[in-house]
Amino acid sequence: MKRMTGIGASEGVSIGKVLLFIAEEIVIPETKEADSTIEAELAKLQAGLKQSKTQLIAIREKVKEKMGEDKAAIFDGHIMLLEDEDLIMEVEDKIKGEGLPAAKALHDGINEYCDMISQLDDPYLRERAADLQDIGKRWLKNLLGMKIHDLSNLEPGTIVVTEDLTPSDTAQLDLENCIGFITEIGGKTAHSAIMARSLELPAVVGVKGILAEVKDGEVVVMDGETGELYLEPSEDLVNEYIKKQEVIRKEKEELKKLIHEDAVTLDGRKVDIWGNIGSPNDVDAVIESGATGIGLYRTEFLFMNSDHFPTEEEQYQAYRVVAEKMQGKPVTIRTMDIGGDKELPYLDLPKELNPFLGYRAIRISLENKDMFKTQLRAILRASQYGQIKIMYPMISSVNEIRKANAILEECKRELDEIGKIYDRNIKVGIMVETPSTAIIAYKFAKEVDFFSIGTNDLTQYFLAVDRGNEMVANLYNSFNPAVLEAIQKVIDAAHGANINVSMCGEFAGDKRATKLLLGMGLDSFSMSASSGLTVKKIIRNSNYADAKKFRDLILQQDTPEEVVEKL
Repeated sequence: MKRMTGIGASEGVSIGKVLLFIAEEIVIPETKEADSTIEAELAKLQAGLKQSKTQLIAIREKVKEKMGEDKAAIFDGHIMLLEDEDLIMEVEDKIKGEGLPAAKALHDGINEYCDMISQLDDPYLRERAADLQDIGKRWLKNLLGMKIHDLSNLEPGTIVVTEDLTPSDTAQLDLENCIGFITEIGGKTAHSAIMARSLELPAVVGVKGILAEVKDGEVVVMDGETGELYLEPSEDLVNEYIKKQEVIRKEKEELKKLIHEDAVTLDGRKVDIWGNIGSPNDVDAVIESGATGIGLYRTEFLFMNSDHFPTEEEQYQAYRVVAEKMQGKPVTIRTMDIGGDKELPYLDLPKELNPFLGYRAIRISLENKDMFKTQLRAILRASQYGQIKIMYPMISSVNEIRKANAILEECKRELDEIGKIYDRNIKVGIMVETPSTAIIAYKFAKEVDFFSIGTNDLTQYFLAVDRGNEMVANLYNSFNPAVLEAIQKVIDAAHGANINVSMCGEFAGDKRATKLLLGMGLDSFSMSASSGLTVKKIIRNSNYADAKKFRDLILQQDTPEEVVEKL
């Protein structure tokens, strides 16, 4: 028996047999066949491209059905990479100018393109390079007529072990028979880890050396919470983990009993558990989880799934459906958060060295006033059908709020002129996700009706850590005392101005943080539907007075490790 450890990325215990999923070597022909023409090679290139695009569209639909629109939108970026005119032109030039066969031209073109953007000091572009390598392999295999091995037809009780799982690999997992996956690289914020949590599939990532240690068909025990693995476990250990599985199963059944219960502490402090969505298709899961509202409606997915800028009517219908389904419960609609890691094919955004620090979110909206007004009018019109709130993303100055609100007032006047009904008292808030907002949150609190803390970006910006960069991923930690101090400052500033504050980042659904955030005074926790009941249970079993004392203890710690040790 051998014990190995990695990062627990998705909770759950599994005992099963290993399927080693190792990438097949692609043999690239150096010269084209004697009777092949340039036109024939160009045709092969286009045929492989078309087939790859068709496959990715099908995978996207499968993910949408399994996990919802926000997870499916990952593949919009992949499809867009296949439509990159610069890349296609570069590959075609190699075929025409250098006389290379299509496969060799594509292989070299993708590698050169990836090498170029990987050198740039930018997290988004590095992620784009990794995605392009994955997509390039698919394109090459289709071009060469190779079979693309997927994970859609597995033996019962399979645990997939691989170097890394791409989003397309994860999307195709045979969920009836796959009971977990283990990767040699990756972290908790990888796309595959996020998707595993949505699927409630146990996952352990970043297990160094696992491919050299494990054999195909070998029995393995994995714990997706602790990150522990046992290869060829003893009978006693297997029995121990079978008991643990039964405990987890019973806990899940018990959690279901809380669906219609309030998230209220033993001493009467009530908070809200809300859900995050990417489209109207995600609302049913939120309702079924017992959430009392939607804390984050990511409207950018509506834009990313369209080949044109959605009209006011199209947006209005999408927002109205959600408001009606929620039957008067709060729905917080975030205005378009495009840029950084999200692009639109019909919006010509400039190429930037640092997109996460550049032209994105509210900055784009304020510069494209007509586009912004179209969205705001649609939200206002939908507000008559429920308790809709408007939230501006990526705010870094008070002036941005004032400019956005001035445009909102223009929209109200325009609707008044044509006799359209809307909620005249609609609440307006901001995402707190930049240090400049967190540090002087008390000034921002005077301008808005609520705050929502976006811990994913706030942590990244506060710690100057690219969460997608494995070399520094260990530094990305929302339990860092500096981040915790910032969160407390924001909550105190909100309450000082008598406004509510929620949290909609991954941290809100981390059960280790629940008691701490409760003690800090957080009013609402917004997360994926699958995490809500666990957080609700912790709150119902907590005492608010004790949670505040616990908060004081945690804020005295000096390092993330000391914080986690006390949790």
